[in-house]
Amino acid sequence: MKRFKLLLGTVLAAASMNVHAQEEKFSYEDIFNLEYATGPRITPNGEAVVYERRSMDIMTDGMRSNIWMVNLDGTEHRPLLSGKAQYRMPRFSPDGTRMAYVSSVEGKNQIYVRWLDSGETARVTDLQYGPGNLSWSPDGKSIAFTMFVPKKNKPLFTLPAKPKGAKWAGNAKVIDKVTYRADGQGFLPSGYTQVFVVPADGGTPRQITKGEFNNGGSLAWMPDSGSIIFSANRTENWELNPREADLYRVDINSGDLAQLTTRSGPDGNPVISPDGSKIAFTSFEDKKLSHQNAALHIMNVDGSGVQEITTLLDRNIQGVQWAPDSQGIYYSYDNEGKRLVGYATLAGGSRILTNAVGGTTLGRPYTSGDFRAVGDGRVVFTRSETDRPADLAVVDRIGRVTSLTNLNGDILSGKGMATVEEFTVQSSLDGLTVQGWIAKPANFDPNKKYPLILEIHGGPHAAYGPQFSAEVQLYAAAGYVVLWTNPRGSTSYGEEFANEIHHKYPASDYNDLMDSVDGLIASGMVDEDKLYVTGGSGGGVLTSWIVGKTKRFKAAVVAKPVINWASFVLTADFSPFFTQYWFPDMPWNIPTHYWERSPLSLVGNVTTPTMLLTGENDYRTPMSETEQYYQALKLQGVDTVMVRVPGVGHGIAAKPSNLAQKVGNILAWFEKYKD
Repeated sequence: MKRFKLLLGTVLAAASMNVHAQEEKFSYEDIFNLEYATGPRITPNGEAVVYERRSMDIMTDGMRSNIWMVNLDGTEHRPLLSGKAQYRMPRFSPDGTRMAYVSSVEGKNQIYVRWLDSGETARVTDLQYGPGNLSWSPDGKSIAFTMFVPKKNKPLFTLPAKPKGAKWAGNAKVIDKVTYRADGQGFLPSGYTQVFVVPADGGTPRQITKGEFNNGGSLAWMPDSGSIIFSANRTENWELNPREADLYRVDINSGDLAQLTTRSGPDGNPVISPDGSKIAFTSFEDKKLSHQNAALHIMNVDGSGVQEITTLLDRNIQGVQWAPDSQGIYYSYDNEGKRLVGYATLAGGSRILTNAVGGTTLGRPYTSGDFRAVGDGRVVFTRSETDRPADLAVVDRIGRVTSLTNLNGDILSGKGMATVEEFTVQSSLDGLTVQGWIAKPANFDPNKKYPLILEIHGGPHAAYGPQFSAEVQLYAAAGYVVLWTNPRGSTSYGEEFANEIHHKYPASDYNDLMDSVDGLIASGMVDEDKLYVTGGSGGGVLTSWIVGKTKRFKAAVVAKPVINWASFVLTADFSPFFTQYWFPDMPWNIPTHYWERSPLSLVGNVTTPTMLLTGENDYRTPMSETEQYYQALKLQGVDTVMVRVPGVGHGIAAKPSNLAQKVGNILAWFEKYKD
């Protein structure tokens, strides 16, 4: 009896330890508790930063944004505007006494102003559509913003009056726009985005731009508070020229427009220098390549004297901010999977301030992040870690980093998270270096061989990096080694590397992916008989291409793919862009070119069990693409299922429950074919 009790006690203790160990893994439930910091803004006294604290809401199945503040030494971390409503886009008045922001606290998104000394808040707008791009006038009297303005179209045909009490089907929907629907928005109403100005103390917003064009983006006030610089495509055939945009100045009283730039390509993101003499902006000369880097430019406020500042940097510039003395500019760019913050002087000098920006995506490990210059040489940034989403940190002139927040320490500090290592191979095609990363399960055993999941990014012009990813962490928690890479076509390696796939995607990027898998197998940690592959969007294209080219993977999950390029470019939300920049001509002129690059052309080779997974409201890679492949696989007798995620478009991970559903279904499919 004693021996039985001892054995029973040992079994129970072991079971308890196993349960405890399972509880210590990153789990589906943890998705609903994740938070990250973004959108930092320095307080007027330069001693603190306000930011958007974004958290998953388990009750509404969405993302909630509140505004928090923390001192630059990490003390006094506290909420400014917090609750179930959305609070976002904090913007300080020039004199530092007020903060404008956008909130849904009273229903629709409106602009509010908070007096910083008293905490009193006033609602300053009563808008029917959501405002964007808030910008204070230099005199502090007005706030500019952008907003959609509907246009009422005259119907082609009007039904006769129906009898009282009759129930008819309703009026037909007549569409005459080139771009008539967009992912995440559905069918687009008729109308255009315009620039508005509203008194900062409240009043009636006044529309200051007109015409059947979308006017907007970031707004930059001239020093006299009399005019605003903005970016727009106001050409005659603007709907068919998706990358064209110029900078304009609009007088806020008369509405008179002056065009400041005329180059071919997108001029955008204008920022006025503190001394009012220069405009910084991003731009590139459009060469009709599928990827083109925007460079940093400056010019005089009248549009003369255009000068490129980042001539030696073959990377895409964003996040432009002037130094207080108007002699230098802060900016960010992606390099080898990481986001960096740089500083360039007008005299030609430059330096890197940090290469650790990131963490503002939760699903997959995309390169991301945000920053804000303090004004004294320090920079606040969203800090990238592989085991948790973005926190805020500040880096000084000599590179010392101070952490300001720890948003996920309460749920992740006790977890056994995957460890991430860099992994590179040389392409067997031409020797190009292909960079990637591997995630090892917690308590990784170097003497054991693990099943492998190859995770492929979308875009295709995008970049993965050593970033937090809930999906990767869940795969690793389930016992897989995870590999993600940046094959040719990826950004952050220069324009030439990105355009290796120009007019020929998918092609040699397939070889880069297979070389990475072979390199990892050679390391000895992976069981080459247990290989699995998945990817979304462009990664879905490559996953379906892979199973059409090789039978080495035991199972695959093709998420939100393009299967037939001809049908895609005619049903996706941005046909003018895809047909002009991803292909040399229209599908009816070069049908063979489209077909040879379509994964559907290889479906006759597929034997790999393949799941398809797509949001039912996806207009970027429409559900019809998934349905084509599903039917083709069924006709071929391939083991396949179609998972249709409800109520979501291309961004499946936008809802935490859908992120969990996505990973859960992928792992269930792989587990089905594990033995």
